[in-house]
Amino acid sequence: MPEAIRIGIGGPVGSGKTRLIERLLPLMHADGLRVAVITNDLVTREDAERVAASGLIEPSLVVGVETGACPHTAIREDPSANLDAIEQLEQTHGPLDLILLESGGDNLAATFTSDLVDYWIYMIDTAAGDDIPRKRGLGMLQADLLVVNKIDLAPHVGADLERMRGDVAVARPHRPSLFADLKEGSGAEAVYEQIRYGALLDPAVGV
Repeated sequence: MPEAIRIGIGGPVGSGKTRLIERLLPLMHADGLRVAVITNDLVTREDAERVAASGLIEPSLVVGVETGACPHTAIREDPSANLDAIEQLEQTHGPLDLILLESGGDNLAATFTSDLVDYWIYMIDTAAGDDIPRKRGLGMLQADLLVVNKIDLAPHVGADLERMRGDVAVARPHRPSLFADLKEGSGAEAVYEQIRYGALLDPAVGV
């Protein structure tokens, strides 16, 4: 049985990771893809319960992993709990085309191990401060795709959106970055196109 392509989604608390999943699922289903979701958090399955109750996916295709420690350790240092969840999903519901793995809210240094994902997205948001791109955390620098979310909030929190665009371009000159307002759905299609180009159509990753 061919393995599903694994897409990681990381970023600080409140950056919009779960919202991105909710926006991507209808686009992926419209393409006929069979998708499962795994969420990570310290001692809760709240994000998994939210996605499962959304009506966007069969609830049995959503798994919550309680990491018991800093969530980013489960996507980098010891991904065994996630790998076990993937194996169980593929055995029970396979074949699957895609598995979306959401990290618990993490810091700017969090990264995904290549043992776990084939392609990964890192999210930040304008409301957390327009200086984040200048801090150059590993997640922001190394992700296959950076998504800067909540651009609608920039004028309300005094964030200089144009400066953020410039700082992101300097920090990631050769990697794609997108700006989005996922609350209203703006940018989700562009994120999906990047996934299709970077993962689904890449012969080194998927089909």
